[in-house]
Formats: sequence, C-alpha cells, structure tokens
Amino acid sequence: MILITGASSGLGAALANIYGTEGQSLLLTGRNEQRLARVVSTISGEVNAIAADLCQPREISALLDSLSQAPDTVIHCAGSGYFGAIEQQQPDSIEKLIHNNLTATILLLRELVKRYRNNKINVVVVMSTAAQVAKAGESTYCAVKWAIRGLVESLRLELKGSPMKLIAVYPGGMATDFWKTSGKELDTSGFMTAQEVAIMLKQALVNADHGYVSDITINRG
Repeated sequence: MILITGASSGLGAALANIYGTEGQSLLLTGRNEQRLARVVSTISGEVNAIAADLCQPREISALLDSLSQAPDTVIHCAGSGYFGAIEQQQPDSIEKLIHNNLTATILLLRELVKRYRNNKINVVVVMSTAAQVAKAGESTYCAVKWAIRGLVESLRLELKGSPMKLIAVYPGGMATDFWKTSGKELDTSGFMTAQEVAIMLKQALVNADHGYVSDITINRG
C-alpha cells in the first residue's frame, strides 16, 4: 500500500494516477477535499482519500489510524512555494511557507518514525533542487528546503540499522499550478510536466536486498 501526500494536484496526483493504473492500493491525502475527489475519480482500483492538514498532529494521527496495516511506501509531495526579494516578502506568507513545508514534514516524519521505524518501509521526501543550490529571489524557499534536507539526513543517522529508509528527491522545475500561488511569474513551457517527473521517479524507486537508492535528482534538460 502506498500513501501519497499532496495528491490533490501536481506530482502527487501524477504519481497517484501511475500507481493506480498498475492496481496499487492507495491512500491519498491533501488539504483540498474537492480536488482530491477529482483525482480519485480518474483512478480505477483500490484508492481511498482523506483530506488532512499535515501541520496538525491530530490530523496526521487520524490519517495513519485509518490504515489497517503499515504502508509499504510513503511519498511526501505536499508543500508550497513563495518567492521574491526578501525585503518584499510578507511575514504571514513566510510563516505559511514554513508551515506548509518544514513544519508539515517534521510532524509527518515524527509520526511515521514513531509508528513504523521497525517496519520495512520507504519514506520518499520530495523537495526541490532549491535544497541543493542557492537561488536569488528564492531565499526563504531555499531556506525551508535546505532545512528539510537537514532533517532527512539527520533522521537517517537516527534510523541507522532500521528497515525504514528515507529517500530524498530533488526535482527541477515542473509546469504545474505550483507557480500560480508562489508569487513568481515565469514561462514554464520548457519545464518538465508532473507526469514526466512521476515516471522518472517511479523508475528510480528500486530497492535491492542489500541496498537502496537514497538520493534522486531529476533535472530538466
């Protein structure tokens, strides 16, 4: 069973469609119940959806309580963007950026480790190439993504010897609705589609008996 966060749009929705087509059992979550329902309507097979705010510990607990068994894979795609020169950014929007990205990831990983650290489970954390390279005009966005990268790398040390594995994913620019609410206007015609990234990511998520792919960078060509 695969749990996908941020599944109401973008990469999360594209992954849900690909895995759903293959007949995988899915639990999808996102903040927008109506958009989640639209994604579910495009998938045949065993798929459930629960709207949840991952900044709320009780909603994360309720989401995981709904599972009859530990998931095989969790793909955490939820997040948001906010860009612009630092002096022009608004404090409330910065706070929202931190909550939607860093706080949500900390709280989700906390609960996953608490419940499943002794289970063989892949936890895939989708970040951005902004977690690898500094970018002008994206200072606060880079800050939260770098923080999430530090979180993932630190938790790997805490989970050493555990069957739970953390996989970091760093995709480049995608042509999705992400940009409409980010405060950054740009031409995305040359960006990757969410479908393209989903296909590449799925192909890269392969484990062997004595190894796994720990870090995945998906650049646009």
